[in-house]
Amino acid sequence: MLKMFGVGKPDHPLADPREARRILEALPPQDLKALEELAHWHESASAAEGFKPAERMQVLASIDEAAQTRVRKLGRDYFGAARPSRYQENLMWTQLHEYWRQAAMAWARAMDQVLQAKGADAKSVAAPAARALRAFGQQIKWQHMRYGPIDPAVWGTLNKMYSVAESRGAADVKVSLAVGGLTLETSPRQEFLKVALFSASSPDGLVPLEVELAERLVGDLAPSFRMGSEPSLELLYWTDLEKSMSPQRATKTPPQSAAMRCFGPGEALKTLEGHVQKIRATRQVPSGINLGGTYEADVVLEVMEHLALYWAPDPPERQHARHPVKSRIAVTNGFKAVVDMLGGDTLAFDGSGSESWIVENVSAGGFGAAVPHIKGDWLRVGVLLAMQPDGGTNWVVGIVRRVNRVSNQEARVGIQTISRAPRALSFTLRGAGQHSGLLLPSPVLGSGEVSIALPASVYAKGVNLEAEVDGKHHVYMPIGAPERGEDYELVRFREMIREA
Repeated sequence: MLKMFGVGKPDHPLADPREARRILEALPPQDLKALEELAHWHESASAAEGFKPAERMQVLASIDEAAQTRVRKLGRDYFGAARPSRYQENLMWTQLHEYWRQAAMAWARAMDQVLQAKGADAKSVAAPAARALRAFGQQIKWQHMRYGPIDPAVWGTLNKMYSVAESRGAADVKVSLAVGGLTLETSPRQEFLKVALFSASSPDGLVPLEVELAERLVGDLAPSFRMGSEPSLELLYWTDLEKSMSPQRATKTPPQSAAMRCFGPGEALKTLEGHVQKIRATRQVPSGINLGGTYEADVVLEVMEHLALYWAPDPPERQHARHPVKSRIAVTNGFKAVVDMLGGDTLAFDGSGSESWIVENVSAGGFGAAVPHIKGDWLRVGVLLAMQPDGGTNWVVGIVRRVNRVSNQEARVGIQTISRAPRALSFTLRGAGQHSGLLLPSPVLGSGEVSIALPASVYAKGVNLEAEVDGKHHVYMPIGAPERGEDYELVRFREMIREA
């Protein structure tokens, strides 16, 4: 990636400070269009000849500063309560990802130029290295929003850049960055550890909002992270800076290499566990945690518990043993489609109204499947599914819990089985009339519990449900908090039958 830059007078519109200020102040008012132009300016300013290293970095910093408000606002809109349409969501994702891709490469080129200059010291290397590592980290975060595929070339460049920062003595040099309206003190090592530990914390099992909160929490706790050159009980993960690889859990001794780096949460795990205890006790998010916005305590708690699970010294264990199989299932997705299917429609393997997936392993709690041809952009964590085995007549309802896109056309998914005997019924909610829903008896026999799925924003916490089932009047008393999907709410109940 390292290459020589030309010398001479810069032939670029942003080379003149006054013209640069005019151009950046005249950006379009539409955030998407403005971010598109800023990505272009990153690309052109980083490739133009004639800039001295300090001049180029000043120009790129000005572009970054102009982008901060737009990036922050588009991020809020992407995760906001008023969800954008799928079309608008795609536009936002594409432009945010492209901006960070161009910013990362621009700062990488700026670092190249600094390295080639005579007398480059650790301080001059640290600034572009930290900015580039942060931008690469944001690019990887946005790839995780779509569950991949994660480009291994990005990891190759990121690992190489950190390795160079280390070799130049710049890894721990402090750098001040303007991030989201705040001034952040960081270093190349801290930026590297942020993206490494975030990626090692299984973001493929989180919904997009939770991915964002996980990345924010990782950034807030990053000063406590630890790194070394040998694995230990505290350094749970490892990577090789000479390879295009993402971080791996050290479940066995990694192959020895001078480029191997091991890392872990350090004291951040204790801090995180303290946050979890406070939220459980007060139902409030502790002050001082920078999440970029205000979020429900239950949502933040779930993300914290997810991180604590993966940062614990003992790796997460599967609750149920898995067994390899090879079979096909027909799959339909979304609350309404599942209700319609259970109400009498038939799943088909001819591609009409369903998709054909390949089950690769099964357990008492669910199964893993390959999606050979992704259709549309609906596949994400939290989606409700109705599934029927090839040649079978029985129904299974499940929820997607993990998505890993291995290419743009293919994915591997983990599905939790919610019920093997689902029924579509009409439920009465006190004060809210009747609504179609799904009665989902527990797959664990004798548990005394059922789950009920209702349309989103219908259920009021703590309210009983009633329904007529096989000529008998059933009352359902809620236990636990609802789980919310994009188009449904899933609530656990205890069931009571009133005899006629």
